[in-house]
Amino acid sequence: MAEAASPIAELKQRMRKMWMAGDFGEIARRNEEWGYDFVSRLNLKPGMKVLDVGCGTGNQSIPAAKTGAGVTGVDIATNLLEQARERARRENLTVDFREGDAEDLPFSDGVFDVVLSMFGAMFAPRPELVASELLRVAKPGGLIAMGNWTPESLVGEMFRATSRYLPPPPNVAPSYLWGDETTVRQRFGFGASVSTERRVLPYSFPLDAEGVVEFFRQYFGPTAVAFGMLDEQGQQGLRTDLVRIYEKHNQGSRDAVTVSMEYLEVHARKR
Repeated sequence: MAEAASPIAELKQRMRKMWMAGDFGEIARRNEEWGYDFVSRLNLKPGMKVLDVGCGTGNQSIPAAKTGAGVTGVDIATNLLEQARERARRENLTVDFREGDAEDLPFSDGVFDVVLSMFGAMFAPRPELVASELLRVAKPGGLIAMGNWTPESLVGEMFRATSRYLPPPPNVAPSYLWGDETTVRQRFGFGASVSTERRVLPYSFPLDAEGVVEFFRQYFGPTAVAFGMLDEQGQQGLRTDLVRIYEKHNQGSRDAVTVSMEYLEVHARKR
């Protein structure tokens, strides 16, 4: 008789299915410039070895590879990796995209000059393991760069709204705590010298608030899965709450939503 999977293995399987739901590539295409901006501050040089953790469709891996660095991207969602490989082929870039877990990276110690993760590793369920792995695979003196949504951001509000209807598993810290400066410093501990800066990303839609929520329900895996797990009353309640969040943050017109999305940029230099 087959041995039952552990609770953490089952959780990770659910997370993989969640990120493979919808089509995150449709979302990623709308914010490719975010990756270029993030990478521009990393001072990458030709020949550097760079690891992109939670690389998705390659929004950070592609601009990193254009600097001449040797780039490897890992993600748990195989459909997103296929999109990333196709992007690299179209741009005639060599990037090693492979399936991988931020909590158990398939690399030796001290391999990479730069380890980066923009809105990726922050979603792994055990942050202490993530911090340990990011430090482990970086070279001494290497840079670990993260972009993490802050608790106060629109995204943080969206996740809190969803958790009211679908509470997260016990003992799993909210992902947006990676966007709290004090928490980040505690997680890296004495292993790195940490600097942080809050930044704001603009995001515009040719849609009203209701349309934006439906867009994410169709294409953003976590939102699609959340709605799919709720009954009709729960779906209506979540939809109403998310629409109110977009209306509150909207800086554009009623029919063309523009929002500002805050994140914490983390640069941790391995000691």
